[in-house]
Amino acid sequence: MPDLPWFVYAMLLAPLGLILAAAVYKSIEVRAARGWPSTTGKVVVSKPEVRDVKVIDSDREDGHRIEQRNFANVVYEYTVRGKTLRNNRVSIGEDRGNFEVAETLARYPSGKAVTVYYNPVHPDQAVLERDLPKGMWGCLGIGTAIVLAIVFGSAIGLHRITDFVTARIPHPEHAAFAVALAAFGAVVALFGLVLHRQASLAMKWPVVSGVIKLSGVEQYRTAAKDGSSGGRDMYQRKVFYTYAYNNISYTNMHASLASTDASAARHPWSHSKSSDSLTTSTRYSP
Repeated sequence: MPDLPWFVYAMLLAPLGLILAAAVYKSIEVRAARGWPSTTGKVVVSKPEVRDVKVIDSDREDGHRIEQRNFANVVYEYTVRGKTLRNNRVSIGEDRGNFEVAETLARYPSGKAVTVYYNPVHPDQAVLERDLPKGMWGCLGIGTAIVLAIVFGSAIGLHRITDFVTARIPHPEHAAFAVALAAFGAVVALFGLVLHRQASLAMKWPVVSGVIKLSGVEQYRTAAKDGSSGGRDMYQRKVFYTYAYNNISYTNMHASLASTDASAARHPWSHSKSSDSLTTSTRYSP
């Protein structure tokens, strides 16, 4: 193995460790939920809903930002020991929004009879689905193998490439720097290819009419860096719009790159903070 400090490997493997820890925690929850008793219930509300979600953002002074995301709000009613309860948690997994909204609403329409699994100690805790997605552990295993192969394979490969370049350039002391720049350029090129493919696929998405609900400039302060007392004021234009597909309404947001210049963040629509008559074309992922 290359003679690299231990914290380099720790930084490379930390994201993988967090994902595996979350998966283990969820599997423990699933095992506990398998022992929960069940009762019959009924879906009383089934509709899309927009909720504010706190997202970690280390670039901001408060460490997070707020995003509006689409959720399937499925409320079901059930009775335990003579007490009628309501809940809206569908799966044992975490729902962070913008995921299978239409599919979940289709599975649980209003008025449908459902089987409710509830915590016998705290009956107000309940779910309709208590199994993790099929194949999750298989995907995690394959992903882990790929990540380990990339991390350690790249480290060993770069070490050998550095030795190869050192013996063939006029200034061997610059070999490590040259290899590092080449590796960085390769990673940037790979990201560029991925983004280009995503943009090409997005151009083929269907188009529907949307309504701009809110347009304006958000001001926030960046996190302090290098021991400074405070960050800079940043401005970012945001446009919130709604659209409907298959009789289900969705809300989305388009944001520009943040700038330190407030006037540069102005948007042509920013004079209209709320408008039901201003429409736009919206591409959506089918």
